[in-house]
Amino acid sequence: MKATVYHGAHDVRVENVPDPTLHDPQDAIVRITRAAICGSDLWFYRGVTEPEIGNRIGHEFVGVIEEIGGDVRRVRRGDAVIAPFAWSDGTCEFCREGLQTSCTHGGFFGSEGSGGQAEFVRVPFADGTLVKMPEAIARNDAKHDASVTLCDVMATGHHGVVRAEVAPGSTVVIVGDGAVGLCAVLSAAKVQNAERIIAVGHNPKRLELAKRFGATHTFNSHDENVREEILELVPGGAPHVVEAVGNQESLDLAVVVARPGGTVSFVGVPHNVKTPLLDEIFHSNLSLAGGVAPVRAYLPQLIASLEAGNIDPSPVLDLTLPLDRVADGYAAMDERRAIKVLLAVSAA
Repeated sequence: MKATVYHGAHDVRVENVPDPTLHDPQDAIVRITRAAICGSDLWFYRGVTEPEIGNRIGHEFVGVIEEIGGDVRRVRRGDAVIAPFAWSDGTCEFCREGLQTSCTHGGFFGSEGSGGQAEFVRVPFADGTLVKMPEAIARNDAKHDASVTLCDVMATGHHGVVRAEVAPGSTVVIVGDGAVGLCAVLSAAKVQNAERIIAVGHNPKRLELAKRFGATHTFNSHDENVREEILELVPGGAPHVVEAVGNQESLDLAVVVARPGGTVSFVGVPHNVKTPLLDEIFHSNLSLAGGVAPVRAYLPQLIASLEAGNIDPSPVLDLTLPLDRVADGYAAMDERRAIKVLLAVSAA
């Protein structure tokens, strides 16, 4: 089969590799129909992190089950399924608490030979990991494409909003205009029903998309007076803030526009964060929440929202390429010519 393989910074290649096989009776083999490139993939693409050379990469995919192990009960061959970016057994104490990313037997796609930017992938703990896709999504091309966002960015944006304790009628500031930040706007508007949604970024086209997703106000993060401008709109600060980038400047801004006693949730992978503003957090009695999203916990709700048409995150997928051109997709996202790349791998 064809799979995307890491060979170093700015060097990803589609290569022929052995087909995956069942390693355990709880495994499934999924034929991938749609995959995506994630903003977090750019960390290794840019050389910030260094996976093992030869590692198969990618952690966002949907597809059709081709084979199952003898102990798999909840899904079956032929089912169209959505996979979270982490596999989990569904039975450990953390899975039962809805924190599947801390599963005692779990792991993450894009590691251990289970890369999702490929034609096929082995899914450990298929019953605990995979969620069946409704026919209304599986047989609708637009919704099938959009479903790949539920594997990570839509669920991660939603996680940021949930952890920031956004409630109906509330005010939230969302820092970051990448796919996760934009999906956080969509969640705040359409799932959590916030009243004022303030999107902060520096790409005009992406901020326009934020408005389409439900942002009531937008600000340019590169404006040296952006903090003062936000606080003029929201005197005292916002009670709910989501940081969706993962760098020092964005986290600092998130903290300083938060209302005393409020909550700052951070869901951007913090590779470029040395320390949060602990003095500000302490003296303002802020709660710092967030972290890696337990996507599996959110999938039923988000799948239902996509099926019903309440959310449509597909506009963040602004470039579609075949698997063979995955390297072009990485370059487009690295150069900010694309928000997020959809990989059309096979027929649904």
